[in-house]
Amino acid sequence: MTKSHKQTDVLLVGGGHNGLVCAAYLARAGLSVTVLERRGVVGGAAVTEEFHPGFRNSVASYTVSLLQPKVIEDLDLHGHGLRVVLRRHNNFLPLPDGGYLLTGAGRTAEEVAKFSRRDAERLPAYEARLDAIADVLRALALQPPPNVTSGGWWQALPELLRTAKLGRQLHALDETLRQELLDLFSISAAEYLDRWFESGPIKALFGFDGIVGNFASPYAPGTAYVLLHHVFGQANGVKGAWGHAIGGMGAITQAMASAASAAGVEIRTGAGVERILVEGGRATGVVTTDGETLHAPAVVANVNPKLLYQRLLPADAVPPATAERMRNWRCGSGTFRMNVALSKLPDFSAMPGPGDHLTAGIILAPSLDYMDRAWRDAREHGWSREPIVEMLVPSTLDDSLAPPGMHVASLFCQHVAPELPGGRSWDDHREEVADLMVATVDRFAPGFAASVLGRQVLSPLDLEREFGLVGGDIFHGALSLNQLFSARPMLGQAGYRGAIPGLYLCGSGTHPGGGVTGAPGHNAAQVVIGDLR
Repeated sequence: MTKSHKQTDVLLVGGGHNGLVCAAYLARAGLSVTVLERRGVVGGAAVTEEFHPGFRNSVASYTVSLLQPKVIEDLDLHGHGLRVVLRRHNNFLPLPDGGYLLTGAGRTAEEVAKFSRRDAERLPAYEARLDAIADVLRALALQPPPNVTSGGWWQALPELLRTAKLGRQLHALDETLRQELLDLFSISAAEYLDRWFESGPIKALFGFDGIVGNFASPYAPGTAYVLLHHVFGQANGVKGAWGHAIGGMGAITQAMASAASAAGVEIRTGAGVERILVEGGRATGVVTTDGETLHAPAVVANVNPKLLYQRLLPADAVPPATAERMRNWRCGSGTFRMNVALSKLPDFSAMPGPGDHLTAGIILAPSLDYMDRAWRDAREHGWSREPIVEMLVPSTLDDSLAPPGMHVASLFCQHVAPELPGGRSWDDHREEVADLMVATVDRFAPGFAASVLGRQVLSPLDLEREFGLVGGDIFHGALSLNQLFSARPMLGQAGYRGAIPGLYLCGSGTHPGGGVTGAPGHNAAQVVIGDLR
C-alpha cells in the first residue's frame, strides 16, 4: 500500500548541486518545492566525506572553477558559509627526464620558454583568443539554447527570437574568432594545439583538458571543445583560475542546501524515487522507493537523461524518438577516482621537497602521445597500463581535511574503460587498478606508495552505483558536437522541458553540460517559473 503526501508545486528528483540551485531559485520565486535525494546527504557527486579515520576529502568532484559567479551571488553562497581559496599555482607537469612545467602565478611564459621561446611568445595570443571565445560562451551558458520545435509559428517565434539574440552575441566575435569557434567544436585538441605550439610539455598540459572526464584520445575530433569547456572557469573573480572550497566540494553543496532551505525548500534525504507518475500523458508526481506517492504540477529531474527516460519513466510514456535518442546517448568518462590518506607530502623527483607546486593540479601525462597510448590501451585491455593521473593535495590549502602533519590527495585517473571488455566486472579489478594508480604516482614521486595510510576507490561502476554517473560519466553525457547546445539532450528538449508535459530536466545532461557550474539548475528554474506562472 502506498502512502500519500500533501501536494507541492515542484518535486525535484536528485539533490545534486544543480538540483539544489534549481530548487533555491524556484522557492525564491514563491513556489513550494520538495527535493528528493536517494543518498543520506545532498550534494550528488559534490560531497565531502570521511574516507579514512581522521581524513576527509571531496569524494568525486574535486576542484572549483566552473561554478557560475551569478549563482554564487544570487544565492549568497558566501553568506551561507562558502569560502574558496585559489591554488598558488595552476598546474604542475613533472616530466620523466627530471624536467617540469609549472604554470600560474605570473610564471607561465617563463616556464614555457624553458622548452620553446617561440611558444612563450605565442602564449599571450593563444590565451587572448580563448578568453574572447570563452567570454561569449560564458554568457550563453546562462540562457537556454534555441530549441527546435515541431509546433506552429506561435511555438517557434520565441525560438527564432532566441536564435537572433544568439546571432548578435556571436557577432561580437570577429570573423577570425567565429571561424576559430567553429574549429574548436569540431577538431581535436592535438590539432588545435599544434597550430599554436611546438614543444611537447605545453601541449600536454593544455591537452589534458581535452581528455579529462572524456574517454577519448587527444587526437580525436571534438576534444578541442572539451578543452574549451574547461577554459570557461574562474574562481574568486579570476578568469582561468582554479580554487579549493574550504571543507571540500561538499562545502559548496551544503551552502546551496542552506540557501535553498532558507528560501523554504523542503529537502528530504534517504528518499529515492522509484518512478515518475504519468497520468493523462503528463508527469504528475513520483513514487518513492519507500512506496510514498507525491503529486505536483511539475517534476524536475536532476539525473542523467538516460536514467530518466530508461529507468524512472514508464516505457510506454516515452516517445519513440526520445527512446531512440537515449539508446544512443553516449556516456562514459574513462574515469577512475581515488582519495588517499597520506602520512606525509609527496616528494617529486622533478621538484623535490615541499612548495607551492603541491597546491597545483599535478598532471602525470607527459605528452599527447602518452595520452593517446593510454586511450588505445584502455580500449583493448580495459585500463591503461600507463595511465593518466591528475593529483591534487587539497590539504596544502585546507588543514581541516587531515590530522596535523598529514595530508589527503585526490587522484583523478584516466583512461579506464567504462565497461570492461570480455564481460569482466570492475568489482573484480578495482583494487588491482588502484594499485597501478598509486604505483604511477610513485614513479614520479618515490615514496608515495609507502606514505599511503588508507584509500577510497571508485571505479566507473562505483561512480554509477553511488552517484548515478552512468558509465562513470562525470558530465551526464559526452560533450561531443551531437550532444551539445540545442542537441543536449536532444533536439526539441534543449529548453529544459522534457518529453512529456509537466516534466523538466535540470542536470548536467542539459545545456551547457558538466562540471560543478550550477548553470543548468539556474536555467531550468527560469523555464519552470515561467510555465507555472
